[in-house]
Amino acid sequence: MRELRFASVVFLCAAGAAGCARADRDWLVTGVTEPVSVVERADGKEVVMDNTLIRRTFRLRPNAATVGYDNLMTGESMLRGVKPEARVEIDGVRFDVGGLQGQPDYAYLLNEWLDSLRSNPEAFRFAGYEIGRTKERFAWRRRRYCADTAWPPAGASLSLHFKPPAGKLKGLRLSVHYEMYEGIPLLCKWLSVHNGSGQTVRLNSYTSEILAMVEYESHVENYEKWNVPNIHVESDYSFAGMNAYVANQTTHWEKDPEYMTQVSYPRENPCLLESRPPVGPDQDIEPGGTFESFRTFELVFDSTERERKGLAVRRMYRTIAPWVTENPIMMHVRRADPKSVRLAIDQCAEVGFEMVILTFGSGFNIENEAPEYLAQMKELADYAHSKEIEIGGYSLLSSRRISDEHDVIDKATGRPGGAKFGNAPCIGSKWGQEYFRRLYAFFEKTGFDLLEHDGSYPGDTCASTSHPGHRGYEDSQWAQWKVISDFYKWCRGRGIYLNVPDFYYLAGSTKCAMGYRETNWSLPRAQQIIHGRQNIYDGTWTKTPSMGWMFVPLVQYHGGGAPATLEPLSEHRDAYEAHLAQNFGSGVQACYRGPRLYDTDQTKAIVKKWVEFYKKYRAILDSDIIHVRRADGRDIDCILHVNPELKHKGLAMVYNPLSRKVEKKLKLPLYYTGLTETARIREREGRSRKYKLDRGYNVTVPVSVEARGVTWFVIE
Repeated sequence: MRELRFASVVFLCAAGAAGCARADRDWLVTGVTEPVSVVERADGKEVVMDNTLIRRTFRLRPNAATVGYDNLMTGESMLRGVKPEARVEIDGVRFDVGGLQGQPDYAYLLNEWLDSLRSNPEAFRFAGYEIGRTKERFAWRRRRYCADTAWPPAGASLSLHFKPPAGKLKGLRLSVHYEMYEGIPLLCKWLSVHNGSGQTVRLNSYTSEILAMVEYESHVENYEKWNVPNIHVESDYSFAGMNAYVANQTTHWEKDPEYMTQVSYPRENPCLLESRPPVGPDQDIEPGGTFESFRTFELVFDSTERERKGLAVRRMYRTIAPWVTENPIMMHVRRADPKSVRLAIDQCAEVGFEMVILTFGSGFNIENEAPEYLAQMKELADYAHSKEIEIGGYSLLSSRRISDEHDVIDKATGRPGGAKFGNAPCIGSKWGQEYFRRLYAFFEKTGFDLLEHDGSYPGDTCASTSHPGHRGYEDSQWAQWKVISDFYKWCRGRGIYLNVPDFYYLAGSTKCAMGYRETNWSLPRAQQIIHGRQNIYDGTWTKTPSMGWMFVPLVQYHGGGAPATLEPLSEHRDAYEAHLAQNFGSGVQACYRGPRLYDTDQTKAIVKKWVEFYKKYRAILDSDIIHVRRADGRDIDCILHVNPELKHKGLAMVYNPLSRKVEKKLKLPLYYTGLTETARIREREGRSRKYKLDRGYNVTVPVSVEARGVTWFVIE
C-alpha cells in the first residue's frame, strides 16, 4: 500500500478496501481527530472518502457514480439508488454527468448489482480523478477577537474529471469536486466547467447534486407535508432570509420517477435530493475560461433531537465560515457629524466597547465621493483607531427605488416592480455597477472597518435587456449574486466586518439579525426585555451567539414614546442593566442605538460592569447555548453555555422576571460540557461546590434570584 501523508490529511492509494470502524465517541463532545482518507479499492473499481463519521463511495467504471453514502455514526445507509453525479444544459442540450443505469429496484441498492450496471452513452464520461487537500474558498483576514479555528478546515478533496460524450462539445472538461472535513459529518460538493474549445459555450443550467436518498417516512395516501431525510443541506447561493431554511434557494426534494416500488401509491415521496439554482445561471464560458458553481454543503445528523441537530449545524458554521465567531461589542451612534461620532468613540473606549457604527438615519452616506467628505470619514477612522475602536457605517441597497432605468424589471409585466421589496435597483444596471464601485473605493480611501449592508441582494431577477451587467432574465440572478458575493469575499479578505440582514454567512458575512420584530422595540421597557430573551432563546437553536445581533433602543425607535425609551439613561438604569445582562450573558451583541452609552457615573459603572463580565468569560459566553427554560415572564428562565474544550466547561445564566424573589432547585443538563462524573460549580464569583452528575449527566443546583434579578453559575 502506498500512503501519501501531509498536513492533517491521509490519502491512501490502497491495494484493498479500507474499512473504517464506527466512531466510538461523541464527535460533539470529545471530538474526532482521525484524518480524512481517500481510498482506491484494490480492483480499481471504486474510490472511497471517509472521515469515520460519514463515508461516500464512488464507482469508477463503466462510468463514475455515487454508489454508497453511509452514516457511520448510526450504521445506516442513506442511499437507495444510483443517479448521475450532476446534470448540465449546455447550448440548449441536457447532459447527465456520470451515473449508471439498470438498477432493478430503487428501494435499495445491492453490491451484487453494481457490476451489471451500464453507462448512459449520452452522458459525460469519467476520465480520471485527483485527490488533495481542502482549500480556502476565499481569504479571511483575522483582525479582531474570534475563535481559534483553522481556515481552511482540515480535510481532503476529491475531483472526478469527465469528458463529453463522443462527438459532442469537443474541448470541454467538466469536473465534480468534493471536500470532506475532519471531525464533523460534513462534505461539500461543486462542479466546474472548463472550455478548452475555440468557441464560446453557454451553460444554461446545472444540477450539481442528485441523490436517491432513503425516504424518511412512508405513506400510502396523498400527503401534503412530507418529512424529508434527516440531513441538513444548504449552499452559499443563499439569500432572501435570516435563517438557512428560508434563505435556501438551491435544495430541492423531488419525487423520483424511477422509484416504482415506493409505498406512496401516487409515487409522491420527496426522497430525491437535487441541488440547483432556481434560475439560470445562463453563463457564457469563453474559450480558455472556467465556470465554477456554487458549493453545496451536506451535514449528516445522528439524531432527530432538536438540540443535538442544532449543535451540529452550529459546529458546521464554525467549521466552514469561522469568521462568524468574530463578535465585537458595538454601538450604533445616532448622528454622523464629527462631534457626535467622537463622543461615541470616547465613550466606547471608556467602557470597553469595540466598534462604532454610523447607523441608519444618522446622515452617514457611503455613496458620497466628495473629497472633503471622504477626508472627514478618514479622519474619524484614524481617531477611532487611535482609541483602539473600529468604525463602520450603514448602507441601504435593495429595499429602495432608483428609477425605471435602473430598477429590476418584472418578467411578468415588463415593468419595474415585482421584487421582494416591491421595487429594487438591479445590481447589473449602470447604477448598480456604480454603487459597488463606490463601496470598494470608500473602504480603500477611508480605512473603515465595517459595513452594515441593509436590504442586501435578496435574489431578485431582472428581465431588462439593456442593463450592462446581464443579458436578460435567465442570467440576471446569477450575475447579481456574483457581484455581491464577490464584494463580501473581498471585504472578508481585508478584515472588514459585515452586518448583513440576510443569509450571506457562507459568502463572507459575519452577523445577521438574531430574529425579532422591529416594532416590538416600541413596546414598554419591561415587555422589550422579555421579548429580547425569547428572541435570543429562539434564535440560537441553529445560530451561534455571535451570528446574530439584538437591539437596544437607547432613543425612541418607531414609536412608543417615553415608556419605550431608555433615555435619559440615568432614569432607567434598571431596564438598561436588564438589556446589558441578557445580551452580554447570552454572548449576543446588540445594536445600542443612541447618542451615548452613559450619562452619569452610575450609568457608566453599570455598562462597564457588564462589559467586563463579558470579556472575562468571553470564550464560554461565545460558545454554544443549551436551551434550559424559555422566558415566559411566569418563572425564572435559563440558558446554559457549554464548551468541553475550555477551562470553564459551562456557564448558566438565570433570570428572574418576577416582582418577587425566587428560590428553587434548577436542573442543569451538563452532557455537552464533557463532564461525566462530577462538576465544580460556583455562583458568580463565590466558592465552588462539587456536584455529582446523575445518569443523565444532569446536576441540580439551588438558585435564589432577587426580584427582576440575574445570577450565573460557572461550571468547571
